[in-house]
Amino acid sequence: MKRGRLFFSVATFIVFLSSLAIANGLNLNSLGSRALAMGGAFVGLADDFSAIYWNPAGIAQFDKQCFGFYGTDIIPSGTYKFEMLVQGFGTITVVDAEAVSKHYLAGMAAYYRPVSENIVAGIAVYVPAGLGQSWDGADFAAIAGYDPSLEWRSKIGLVTIAPAIAYRINDQFFVGASLNINYGVFDVAMHAGSTEIPLIFPPYYMEVDLGQYEENMNGWGYGATFGILVKPSEMFSLGATFRTSSKVEYSGDASISGLSTLGSILGATLNSTSDLERVITWPMWIAGGVAFKPMENLTLTADVQYTQWSKIDVMETDYKDSFWRFLMTKEGDDKRPMHWDDAVQIRFGAEYKINTIAIRGGYYYDPSPAPDRTMNVLLPNYDFNVFTLGFGYNLNGLQVDFSFEYLTGKERDIPFGKTQEEFPEYDPEWKTAMPGVYNMNIVVPNISISYKF
Repeated sequence: MKRGRLFFSVATFIVFLSSLAIANGLNLNSLGSRALAMGGAFVGLADDFSAIYWNPAGIAQFDKQCFGFYGTDIIPSGTYKFEMLVQGFGTITVVDAEAVSKHYLAGMAAYYRPVSENIVAGIAVYVPAGLGQSWDGADFAAIAGYDPSLEWRSKIGLVTIAPAIAYRINDQFFVGASLNINYGVFDVAMHAGSTEIPLIFPPYYMEVDLGQYEENMNGWGYGATFGILVKPSEMFSLGATFRTSSKVEYSGDASISGLSTLGSILGATLNSTSDLERVITWPMWIAGGVAFKPMENLTLTADVQYTQWSKIDVMETDYKDSFWRFLMTKEGDDKRPMHWDDAVQIRFGAEYKINTIAIRGGYYYDPSPAPDRTMNVLLPNYDFNVFTLGFGYNLNGLQVDFSFEYLTGKERDIPFGKTQEEFPEYDPEWKTAMPGVYNMNIVVPNISISYKF
C-alpha cells in the first residue's frame, strides 16, 4: 500500500492505547473528586473511597462500612493543521480542523466493609482510562480521497473490577492489595488510504481508494495492585503503591469498505472484513507519596508516579483472513514500532478545612510517553500541565465533593519532510507519524458522593 500505511499505523496505535491508557492522553489520571482536586497526589493519604485505586492499604483505615460513587465528564477540545510548501504556489493549507465537541463519561463505584478489628474488605468498579477524539470528515477530505462522508473518530475505554483486602498491622502500619480484572473496549474509524495496482501499459499502475476503515475490539486482562501506608504520627504519613503489568488479550474485527472494489478490479473475491487478535501488555506502575499536616485543618500532599512505558517497543497483530495477513505482512503493518519512553508524573495537592467545608487545589505535570514520530490525529497525546481545584461538604458521614480539572497540552509540530521518502530529511523512524500541528486542552468536571455507616 501507498497511503494505506498511514491508516494502519494510526489504527494499531489507537488499539494499543485502548488497553494501555494508564497515563498520558487517554488516562483519567485521577479517580475520586477529592483526590483529583488535590492534583492526584493521594498515595500517601488514601483515606477515602478512592483508596483502592491510589493505595489499597488505605482501606484498612476504615472502621465503618463505606459506599462511594464518582462521576466525571471528560471534554477534550483539539485542533489540527496540516500545511504543505508547493513549488510555484507557496504554502497551502491541506487540513485545518477543529475536533467535534464530545462528552466522554466515566466513573467509579466502591464498597468497603470491616470484617474484623484489623481487616477491611472491599470491591470497586472503575474506569482508569477513557477518552477519544472525533473530527468532521469534510475537514479531512483533501487527504481522504476527497470524500467528506468518511468518519474520523476514536472512542476508547478500560473498565477495572477490583476486589480488595487490607490489613491494619497496628496504628502506624497498613498493607493492602487488590486483584485487577481489566476489560478494554474501543471503536475507531478513519480513511483506509489507497493502494496501487500494477498495469502493463503507461502509467503502469492504477491507484485505488480503499474508502472507510473501522475496527472494533475488546479483551480481558488481569493484574494486581499492592500498597503500604505508614503513619509515624498524626501529622505525617507515607505511602507506596505497586501495580503489576497486565496482558490484555484483544479480539475483534476490522473492515475496509473499498476491498470489494479492489477485488472486482483484480478479478478476485476479497473479504471486506477480517478477524484479528493482539496481546498487549499493560506496563508496571509505581507510585510514592507523602502527606503532611502542618496545622490541624491543613493537609499538604506530594506524589511521584512512574510508568514503565519503555517495555512497549513493537506490537504484533494477527490478522485471520489470509489476504489481509498477506497484505499486512507485505507492508510491514503486522508489526508496529512504538518507541515509547518511561514517564514520571510529579503531583502536588492541598486541602484546607473550615468546619464541614473543605477547599482543595493541586497541580501535576503529565508528560507524554509517545515521541513525535508516532503522533497521529486520532490520539490526544501531549505533554500536559494540569491544574485542579474543588471543594467538599461533610455531614454525619455523608461526603459530597466537587472538583474541576483543566489540562493544557503543549503544541506538537510533526514535520512533513521526515515522513516522506522523496524528501532528503526523510527518516524511516517517522514513517508512521501523521505530519501537522496539533493542539489540545481538556476540561474535566466531576462529582463524588460517599457515605459511611
